[in-house]
Amino acid sequence: MKIGCHVSISGSIDKAIDNAVERECSAFQIFTRNPRGWHAKEFTKEDITNFKSKLKTSKIDRFATCAHMPYLPNLATPKDDGFEKSVKTLVNEVERCAQLGIPYLVTHLGSHLGTGEEAGIKRLVEGLTKAGQTKNDVMILLENTAGQKNSVGSDFKQLGEIFNQLKPAKKFGVCFDSCHAFVAGYDLRTEEKVKESFDEFDKYVGIKNLKILHLNDAKGEIGCNLDRHYHLGLGGIGEKGIASIVKFANKRKIPIILETPIDDDRDDFENIRKAKGFA
Repeated sequence: MKIGCHVSISGSIDKAIDNAVERECSAFQIFTRNPRGWHAKEFTKEDITNFKSKLKTSKIDRFATCAHMPYLPNLATPKDDGFEKSVKTLVNEVERCAQLGIPYLVTHLGSHLGTGEEAGIKRLVEGLTKAGQTKNDVMILLENTAGQKNSVGSDFKQLGEIFNQLKPAKKFGVCFDSCHAFVAGYDLRTEEKVKESFDEFDKYVGIKNLKILHLNDAKGEIGCNLDRHYHLGLGGIGEKGIASIVKFANKRKIPIILETPIDDDRDDFENIRKAKGFA
């Protein structure tokens, strides 16, 4: 079972491995920089060496690790300056992942800011295609959205249409977020409904393209479009649904990453233990 959570890089990038090991992770996700700013401090040779060395000794499979794009870039924006800045950041993140030996970079799909889905998708595809020209083996993973206003890619058919336009195909994959899918209207509350939802995902996007699974329960109810992650089994999806998703991912050896909150109810340690229990 490859399972873990998003871990902090506070102090230095290699601290992510320490945090993952402490939480008994066999997979993990990081931000390679401050996710709330545009600036990224370049890695030193020591940063890269320490990260790779710790990852190797941790026995965590490199292909169970991923990075996530920072929050500010918007690849679907109609604003030229914002678009260029967003694409530049995406390209830079791909290169940073390559330096660290991280094979996957998860990206949000952005907001069209009211210009319409068609215009937003055109922009998004243009930006992703530019980033796909980088000469390394890092794969960019498109994350399904929660269906918020002006977003694209919450509907599996539309996500598939976006994904199938991207070239070269080997540079792109998909990250499935359970909270996003549920609040976008896909029922994940029972084993039967989980199978139905993933069958539809397979029809339009392809399970073979699913490289990372974000395992999150939802603060809101089905179809509410509220992007609020919650503790496993305690939200709208519930224990039966979360357990079925875990078993689905395990069967196909898809790494599972938790992005659950840390509060008085639970922390990372408890949510990871819970997920392992569902398996």
